[in-house]
Amino acid sequence: MEGLFKVLGDTNRLRLIHILTRGEFCVCELEVLLGLTQSNVSRHLTRLRQAGILEGYKEGQWIHYRLREGFKNRHALLFSYLLAEFEKQGIFKADQERHDRYVEKHLSCTYITQDRQNVINLIER
Repeated sequence: MEGLFKVLGDTNRLRLIHILTRGEFCVCELEVLLGLTQSNVSRHLTRLRQAGILEGYKEGQWIHYRLREGFKNRHALLFSYLLAEFEKQGIFKADQERHDRYVEKHLSCTYITQDRQNVINLIER
């Protein structure tokens, strides 16, 4: 239990969990949505996977991540608390707004690979 709370004790890991409550994303999408470097995102994703919070699979050149159903079920009370807190705090609201613009514009890994800066500009507003 202590290990789980240590993993959850980092804002960037909580931001990743928050975005992943919206669905499945590859590393490049998470980088752009959260404004973090690839190495930073990868390091946090590794910790979250080791804790059993996330799972991932490789598709072509991309690795996609999602929340593990087992985590949500096993820690339902904790997970519902996190969801409620995500709604209250500004950093998570800003991440949600970038996510919503990303989805509205039908962006994807392909667009990020082709023109990363343009995608960032489109979702930053």
